[in-house]
Amino acid sequence: MKRSLLTGAVLLFAFSASAQLSQNDYARAEKFLSYNIDPLVDGGNVRANWLPGDKFWFLSTNSSGHKFYIVDPKKGKSEAFDHVKLAQTLASVTNKTYDPNKLPFQAISVANDGASISFMLDNKKWKYEHKLGRVSEDKSPGTIGGGMAMPMGRGAGRVGGIENVSPDGKKAVYIKDWNLWVKDIASGKETQLTIDGIKDFGWATDNAAWKSSDRAILKWSPDSKKISTFKQDQRHLTDMHLVTTNVGNPTLRSWKYALPTDKDVARIYRAVIDIETGKTTMFKVDADVRRGSLSDDIASSGTFDDNDWRADGSELAFLSISRDHKINKLRIANTQTGEVREVFEEVVPTYYESGRGAINWRYLPASSEILWYSERDNWGHLYLYDSNTGKLKNQITKGEFVVTRVLQVDEKNRQIFFMTTGLDPENPYFQKLARVNFDGKGFTVLTPESGNHAITFSPSFAHFIDVYSKPDVPAVTVLKNMTGKTVAELDKADISRLVATGWKAPVPVKLLAADQKTDIYGLVFLPTNMVAGKKYPVVNYIYPGPQGGSVGNWSFSAARSDHQALAELGFIVVLIEGTSNPFRSKSYHDMNYGNMAENTLPDQIAGIKQLAQKYPIDLDKVGIWGHSGGGFATASAMFKHGDFYKVGIAESGNHDNRNYADTWGDRYNGLAGSIDYDAQANHTHAKNLKGKLLLAHGMMDNNVPPSHTMLIVDELIKNNKDFDLLLFPNSAHSFGQFAPYMMRRRWDYFVQHLQNQTPPQEFPLRGTAPTTGAQRR
Repeated sequence: MKRSLLTGAVLLFAFSASAQLSQNDYARAEKFLSYNIDPLVDGGNVRANWLPGDKFWFLSTNSSGHKFYIVDPKKGKSEAFDHVKLAQTLASVTNKTYDPNKLPFQAISVANDGASISFMLDNKKWKYEHKLGRVSEDKSPGTIGGGMAMPMGRGAGRVGGIENVSPDGKKAVYIKDWNLWVKDIASGKETQLTIDGIKDFGWATDNAAWKSSDRAILKWSPDSKKISTFKQDQRHLTDMHLVTTNVGNPTLRSWKYALPTDKDVARIYRAVIDIETGKTTMFKVDADVRRGSLSDDIASSGTFDDNDWRADGSELAFLSISRDHKINKLRIANTQTGEVREVFEEVVPTYYESGRGAINWRYLPASSEILWYSERDNWGHLYLYDSNTGKLKNQITKGEFVVTRVLQVDEKNRQIFFMTTGLDPENPYFQKLARVNFDGKGFTVLTPESGNHAITFSPSFAHFIDVYSKPDVPAVTVLKNMTGKTVAELDKADISRLVATGWKAPVPVKLLAADQKTDIYGLVFLPTNMVAGKKYPVVNYIYPGPQGGSVGNWSFSAARSDHQALAELGFIVVLIEGTSNPFRSKSYHDMNYGNMAENTLPDQIAGIKQLAQKYPIDLDKVGIWGHSGGGFATASAMFKHGDFYKVGIAESGNHDNRNYADTWGDRYNGLAGSIDYDAQANHTHAKNLKGKLLLAHGMMDNNVPPSHTMLIVDELIKNNKDFDLLLFPNSAHSFGQFAPYMMRRRWDYFVQHLQNQTPPQEFPLRGTAPTTGAQRR
């Protein structure tokens, strides 16, 4: 009898300890995903449609509807027309009723004299004349909503599909059978430009291991007469293979994919092709390793990076980069003869980068100068060189801040406009717009307001639109002139409807790194219905970079992934930008160089322990998840820091960088012969797994091939370790249409293993509805 009572008590305890979350709990969490809360933010999104004289119109939207405004730098902001009068006039013509705050169109065209606007309604084009108060059918040519196009950069073109269109819009270059062809857009006439391209040794091919397409990589000269491009040799490279999952024989996909352990990698033979004559001029220089100064690829901007044309097309400046990114040679080619002269080189101990988000060096032939970017003094700064002698003239910017992105170079007035980080005392990641003269004088911050700034220049570059915000402060949008003076206040985001739902912004935090001396920053997401006295499990979202970080964008966003939604299920979610992430000093960015497996994990752990002193965090229940590089970090956390992290979800992780693209490992880790890649590989530590680990991967992942995860699976099985595995048979790196399913499974896993609760079965998160094929099966 006593035994039965004891057994019953144990069962009762076990039942109560494993509580269950309901469908309503998950439904409440889902309300915090972007598709539910983004519509609750009113205003703050100014999309300028430029008109002559730096005027523009934009559509302002709020809870009651939308209105059109016109902004004149000389007069400020005003309604584009009388919305009430137009609604009434339109009703008299169409015999329908219209709400002036919800007019049935969202784009207009403004007449040059400003006396009328045109719009589309019921598949007809209409004109409204303000002073006459008249609506009539508009039979003039032209489309609705167009404004003046922003000037494109020097030699820029437009990439549409596989075609690369000239700056004047008249020609398009594309690849066919490994050779380049040009098409006259007006007539449709096609002309072959090259004839010697063969398989794996073709012209302008877009293939950088993880990144490949059928488009042509090239850069047009400003006059649309020539292109800078290359012939790429990949004949010596081995293939990467993926196979589909389907009924019947699978389809094999194979492509060239160089690895860090390969003796040689893809090489490019540079050339310029005269589109009008068809002449190909090969540069008289050895083939370059396919490397770019901005990212893993030489076409991150959509065109051939690290190339800058002389306006008349007679010269082309370009950058040759060594395989390990340590040696960088600035060269200038004569496009008629192919002769190449070396201007100067920069040699760095780790790796060279030319900026954040944009290549910051420029060829300035009118003054025989080179605008150069370097981190030689531990910060990303601009330097001015003589392009004839290769000698340094002067350092342009100086100080403990980073020039992230050069936006505009005014050669006439010898001024540079650029974005920078490190100048806001509240947060070093907040970007600001600054201006400086070529000689280093006149340094001015044009957007001193605290916050993260996003800039859009007017076509004349006489004004700019500034949108600034913080993670916990919604956006303010103003129009400024180039001195930084505010000309007009345009819009301010209203989050009152959002706040009324119970939403709360993430909390920005400042912490100390694992070294206990370096400042690091992050965001904390708290449940909106926290219970006093209760301790909460922690979920640490991680992206270790080193080309990015966990937080990413420091501007306001109502929803950041599913972090707040997950917090609503009873977690405190933590994002920390650890050491070795970008936008800080060079020494900060290099902290994990040569040891990618560090993954900022000591900083994450140190930061969470500090947060536990302020927030009700249960340090015995810490989970971690991440995707791609974050998947790599998550598995590493579970294998090396199992006493701290109890549950991990590693998605699409590059767990052994010997199996990942040469372009990435060579750059951020170093050459395989000088670095112990084996010691950094996650599968070599898999035997140390203690907690619960879910591995997930897309089986058609052409970025991080699924072999990365399978190496861990193999090792876990060999060591008799329990783990969970989720495979997406025909999905690529980010799981595509099945991303919501991964999100739901992620929620379930943390609820079950970090909270010891039972999740609702198969919660129908938006996007997880069964497909027709699934129903048939």
